[in-house]
Amino acid sequence: METENHTGASEFLLLGLSDNPQLQPLILGLFLSMYLVTVLGNLLIILAVTSDSHLHTPMYFFLCNLSLVDICFVSTMVPKMLVNIQAHCKDITYRECLAQVYFFMTFAGMDNILLSIMAYDRFVAICQPLHYTVIMNPRLCGLLVLTSLCIVSCVSLIHLLLILRLSFSPGTEISHFFCELTELLKVASSDTFVNSIALYMATAVLGLLPASGILFSYSKIVSSLMRMSSAASKYKAFSTCGSHLCVVSLFYGTTLGVYLSSAVTQTSLSSSTASVMYTVVTPMLNPFIYSLRNKDVKGALGQLLSRAVP
Repeated sequence: METENHTGASEFLLLGLSDNPQLQPLILGLFLSMYLVTVLGNLLIILAVTSDSHLHTPMYFFLCNLSLVDICFVSTMVPKMLVNIQAHCKDITYRECLAQVYFFMTFAGMDNILLSIMAYDRFVAICQPLHYTVIMNPRLCGLLVLTSLCIVSCVSLIHLLLILRLSFSPGTEISHFFCELTELLKVASSDTFVNSIALYMATAVLGLLPASGILFSYSKIVSSLMRMSSAASKYKAFSTCGSHLCVVSLFYGTTLGVYLSSAVTQTSLSSSTASVMYTVVTPMLNPFIYSLRNKDVKGALGQLLSRAVP
């Protein structure tokens, strides 16, 4: 059985979003444009924050990390999809598929945890402003990001090792445009009970816990704002959370929409199409949300572009 696992499933077939040949150029152009906009937009956020000393604060440090994770996130899936469309093939090797599963889980988990850390940062800034610089010191910020990366890497590695024990038939078709773990478990020809249990546990650790942290932080923020007497102070305090709330709503809204749509329709095509929202569209929109709603980032971007264009 082990020999079948490594030789019989030397490659998989990614069915993609559509089998219609006439739609392939449109899909290629659309995804290439979204990928370039995502990389360029997030890269500009990183350059703007690092080049402006006024933005060297915990909030923008986490924003830089979120932008970097978003670049890595889309780069895990979209380039292989574009290459396959251009080459008119659907192949992905066994090793490439495992790499996609590992990095997809790692960067998706980092997205979740970073959004939770950013919510905690806003909680400290609004609810404990006098102790903000002491609590959110550079050492703690770096430690939070590094610890999060270690946790999600270990969880992803566990899933990778559990996949190695599964068997797959030669020429297995995956009804998606990348190797997603749930789709991979559907097409396995051996028992996936242990993998499913591990997936539920990972969802709780990397999904539900960060989401609970966000809800807790904002419940405390709202409670603190209600105790403020000045309307101007309330607006100023809450305005610093506006961009983060939009990103959180977009990320969790699209993710929830994917699972609800897949539960209702029960078709792989609709599920893979809906997953485009949180895998490609959300990372693309994040830089626009932070740059358009944040005057500090907007000003830093303006200075960066003015220096780049004489």
